[in-house]
Amino acid sequence: MKIGEAAAAAGATPRALRFYEARGLLAAPARTAAGQRLYTSRDVAVIRLIRELLAQGLTVEDLRECAARLPMLLTVPRPPCGPGGIVDRRIAVLTAEISRLTALRDALAEPAA
Repeated sequence: MKIGEAAAAAGATPRALRFYEARGLLAAPARTAAGQRLYTSRDVAVIRLIRELLAQGLTVEDLRECAARLPMLLTVPRPPCGPGGIVDRRIAVLTAEISRLTALRDALAEPAA
């Protein structure tokens, strides 16, 4: 299927697919003789997975580190880069940000002296 069809099937836009490819999250698809991208149903499944992982709080850079292994998650569900890896690092970053924001909120909530 062409880029517009694949994007629609994955709930994305053609621009997002080109972005994922440019950032190394999605392998370059086959092309027609005219140079149009051709996607398979497996590609669409990987695009959906990328969107799901991004929605769960991982970043493009997080996924870039393990992009070659993302298709494996289609058949073997587990964290994309294992314990102590990307997921744990993202949780640590989020925990630190929550602590920072909580301290900021508490400081703002204190009555002025």
